[in-house]
Amino acid sequence: MKPLMGTMICLGIALSTSNALAINRYNVTTLNCEDARQILRDQGAAIFRHPSKRVSGMTLYDRYVRNSQSCDYDEYAERAIVPTKDNLRCPVLNCQPISNLDGNWPNFIPHNSL
Repeated sequence: MKPLMGTMICLGIALSTSNALAINRYNVTTLNCEDARQILRDQGAAIFRHPSKRVSGMTLYDRYVRNSQSCDYDEYAERAIVPTKDNLRCPVLNCQPISNLDGNWPNFIPHNSL
């Protein structure tokens, strides 16, 4: 009976953590800017994809976040833009390496948030 209980506990832990690893993907050109920003506020992070303006037939995608807490320990949330249905320059955030701050860290790490 004890081996079965251990298996059930491990299975429960595995199932409860699997949803935390999932990240939703969206074609951002089908969303309004405020809807895209709300997705990030609600979910913490999402992958937005859109067609490249420079290379025909190429799709660009990246992971965008609500704030720096959604980034890895050595990253921070930096301002970015994505083209949405109603705004070609919709302001969002994506994670950038802290090393991009050119020696300003650890004194100054931006704490951007949507």
